Formats: sequence, structure tokens, C-alpha cells
Amino acid sequence: MAEFVDWKAIVIVFFIFLPIEHLVPMHDGRRYWRQGMATDLLHFFVTGLVFKVAFMAVLAVAMAGFTWGVPAEVGEAVGAQPVWLQTLEIIVVADLGFYASHRLMHRIPWLWKFHSIHHSIVELDALAAHRVHPLDQLFLKSASLLPVYALGFGVLPIVIANLIYYWQALIIHSNIRVGFGPLDRIIASPRFHHWHHAKERAAVDKNFAGQLSFLDVVFGTMYMPERMPSTYGTSEPVPELYHEQLAYPFRRSKKEAGALSQSEASK
Repeated sequence: MAEFVDWKAIVIVFFIFLPIEHLVPMHDGRRYWRQGMATDLLHFFVTGLVFKVAFMAVLAVAMAGFTWGVPAEVGEAVGAQPVWLQTLEIIVVADLGFYASHRLMHRIPWLWKFHSIHHSIVELDALAAHRVHPLDQLFLKSASLLPVYALGFGVLPIVIANLIYYWQALIIHSNIRVGFGPLDRIIASPRFHHWHHAKERAAVDKNFAGQLSFLDVVFGTMYMPERMPSTYGTSEPVPELYHEQLAYPFRRSKKEAGALSQSEASK
């Protein structure tokens, strides 16, 4: 069990990001023990463990398919490149997969029910970045990382790219007053991603990239006013307790239950 505990993540989130968020906050007046923090702590420790185990199982099955589905020459050519070039390529390949799968989660209702757990955050910070349903995370990570493994990238560039991704994921969710200037339209920044979580009509289904905001420029889904959003969250109510969030995607909404009742009554 202890081998699955990410001690580096604990140090990064609790001893680096959270203190800085209260020293130079994007939104002033945030409490140390904010709304939903107990739930997010459970996501940090429990959901992270569940995801790691599940992804290792998926990867083990997928790797068996890669051995006959991808020519060995491809992996050899990819792996022979310099580490820095592989790292850049991994970021591009992974974020293309992330963008596509992320956009699907906003478009397909049954996928959205899983992803809405993440969007139920009303006070964004580095810890809240970990509020994800394990099946949401498994879908997004599989879409972004399985192509990377299939193409035969080296272990070291994959590790480096994952570290960059993790730090950036914390930064873009954080409540730290930091900007990327003109690079906002190339690299995902806090301003870019905060608008993805904004509870404003104009921001709905915008800014899908996880690392490379220029993907949203290319595909026409960029929305990034100069100001910062004032409210975050979802229009539909999402349970606040951890176990209820895990069960939420499998429950019928009142609207769905009503439609089913009407259908059965008409038979």
C-alpha cells in the first residue's frame, strides 16, 4: 500500500502550492479549510490509488496488443531520438489525446456525468485538481498516454513529460496570482483553465487542452477574457460527499427518471 502513496505529490501540494496560494492569491479571502476540502483530500489519497491500480491493469493489457499492432521499426525510430525531442513529442501526442477525449466528455451525456464531478469544484486550488472520478481519470489518461506507449517512447522522456504534466495541472487549477502573458495562447495557464471551470454561459465547453492551449485556438474552442471568472461549478447539483460522488454517475437524474416513468406509463 505504501508504495502507491505519492509522497512527492504530498510535499508539492501541501508544502509548496497551498502556502503560496495564500501568500499571492488570485482570489482573495479564501479560507485554509475551504468548502469541499475533506472530499478533495479523499480524492487525493483514495482516488489516486484506485486510478494507479486500474491504469496499470489497462496498460498491461494494451502493451500485449502493441507488440503485434505497432511495427517494431516505429518504436526503434521513436526511441532513438534525443530525450528532449521525445519529451516534446510526448506532450503534443498526449495533449491531442487529452483534448479529444476531454471534449467528448463534455459532449456525451453519460461521460459528462463522470466528468461533472471534477467540474463541481466551486473554489479552485491545487488540491481541487485531484477531484476526479476514477473512471473519468482512467478514460482521459488512457486516451492521452496509451498512444505514447504504443509509439515506443523511452521511459525517461515519459517520466519527464508526466512530471511536467503534473506540475502544470496543479498550476492551472491553483489560486495563485500568476500569468503567462502572450504565452497564454500557446501554453495552458491558470487564466486559460479557470475559464474552463467558469460558471458562465459564454465559457461552457471551451478551453479543453490540458497543456497546449494553442489546440483550442486551432479547433476554435478558445475563450479567455482578460478578467478572471467570479464563480465556478456546475449548473446541476453534484453531491458533496466522497462516496456519493463515486456513485453519482450511475444514478438516474430526476429528469431521466421522469422520462422513464412517462415511457413506462405510455406502454
